[in-house]
Amino acid sequence: MTEDQALTEEQIQEFLNTYSAWELRDGWLRRKFGTPGWSHTLMLVNTIGYLAEAGNHHPDLNVGYAAVTVKLQTHKVRAITGKDTSLAQKIEETVLWQPAEDSALDGFPKKWVH
Repeated sequence: MTEDQALTEEQIQEFLNTYSAWELRDGWLRRKFGTPGWSHTLMLVNTIGYLAEAGNHHPDLNVGYAAVTVKLQTHKVRAITGKDTSLAQKIEETVLWQPAEDSALDGFPKKWVH
């Protein structure tokens, strides 16, 4: 598969079965993340921006006071490709990370990104 080849409906559904907080709507993979407030929203946007730049694949973001909606589609082909699911997986893995119960780290005391 070439890097800009659109994924099949089955491949997209497989991704959605694994990452159930994501949805396919209007030809875009979407996920809304909630945050405790504005400062965390900005940190989330910066983290997603860093991952997108590192991967050289850029989502559309809608930013509010305590929420960020990520929209992924490979603009060049106007379809969902492996680039989109790979970036979505990396975003999910990174922004939802929390220290383990037995970690020396305490973790943020309020409801974190969700």
